[in-house]
Amino acid sequence: MNRREFLKGAFTIAALGSVSTLLARTGLGAGGESGTDGNPSEKNGMIYRTLGRTGLRVSAIALGVEGFQRRSRSEVRTLFQYAADRGVNFLDICVVDPEIVAGFGDVIRKKRDRFVIQGHIGSIWEHGQYRRTRDLAATKRAFESMLKNLGTDYIDVGMIHYVDDSGDYDRIFNGETIRYVKKLKAEKTVRHIGLSTHNPEIARRAIAGGLVDVLMFSVNLSYDADLAGNALTFNKERQQLYELCERRGIGLDVMKAYAGGNLLTDNSPFGMAFTPVQCLHYALTRPGVAAVMAGCRTPAEIDSALAWCTASAAERDYSKVLAGASRNTWTGYCLYCGHCAPCPKEIDIASVNKYLNLALAQKEVPDTVRDHYRLLKHHASECIQCGACEKRCPFGVPVRQKMKEAAKVFGV
Repeated sequence: MNRREFLKGAFTIAALGSVSTLLARTGLGAGGESGTDGNPSEKNGMIYRTLGRTGLRVSAIALGVEGFQRRSRSEVRTLFQYAADRGVNFLDICVVDPEIVAGFGDVIRKKRDRFVIQGHIGSIWEHGQYRRTRDLAATKRAFESMLKNLGTDYIDVGMIHYVDDSGDYDRIFNGETIRYVKKLKAEKTVRHIGLSTHNPEIARRAIAGGLVDVLMFSVNLSYDADLAGNALTFNKERQQLYELCERRGIGLDVMKAYAGGNLLTDNSPFGMAFTPVQCLHYALTRPGVAAVMAGCRTPAEIDSALAWCTASAAERDYSKVLAGASRNTWTGYCLYCGHCAPCPKEIDIASVNKYLNLALAQKEVPDTVRDHYRLLKHHASECIQCGACEKRCPFGVPVRQKMKEAAKVFGV
């Protein structure tokens, strides 16, 4: 069995007993994990991979910015320096809070060529909080402020920020936003163009358009799981996207590998907690994936993510969690399958539940999660409590109660 055949596996719960053996045979569970290009490199225990056709060498364990929210500049500097000293060279900046960005800049400007920075275009800081925008003037101000606070004159990956809707995609790629991004690339202020999305169809459109070299996409077992009869399989649409990225040389970097922390608790949809290493190993063995943007708030959480680099096959093996799951495990838990649709009020119930779970898994609602929820066309507060969705749900999710809870958490 070659690596592609293994990774393609839409295997069921009944077959999961052999996964540990397969990991050992393929070497995917070993400490010397190779990158998606088959060309591994290590330094101080860190594993580096090539980010698709960009040619950039990035640390497999990278950092997302959300873990740094509401920190002072000195706290950000100290925490990021801790990660950088341990080989982390890849950073995603999706929230452009000047205090946070300046803290990163204190470390980055000392040796700019050591780091690969993924900066978002369309994310702004306004009145002390994050907001997504498609206003070109606001976009330009935020991007220029990010460069200034980082102390750099270029971004390695200019990431078009959070595109989940086809109408939004059309406005961006047929309008002034993409012209601005192309200008930045022509000037080499942006070296490569990326796009962040949670929607496989939007991701495919971006790949087909030929301008995008990097995708930031949510990858975890909670989102990738499908139920066929009584067997757990992998979502074919998402799996095919990962394979398409590998074939086309599109670099995938992962967000939400822990499902907002939900997979790290016994309240996960699988009835027991995964370890950070198991979550990271699942994401890092999908086709096309180069790195995971781990959300880390403390040195201990950074260490928990870095543990993947040197973990044994047994420590990386997530199959034992899946093998212990049964149909009853998912009762009452939304797997975002969409069987609840259609809603008479056109509420995207799966997305509402996803954002609710991301919010509840943390002590406070992240600004980005709150904003993603508010950008939905219809909100939980519009639910008329008809219960039609509950009759169609294969997992017995109390949708009406979830809608009330979401309306309370998000205020709309």
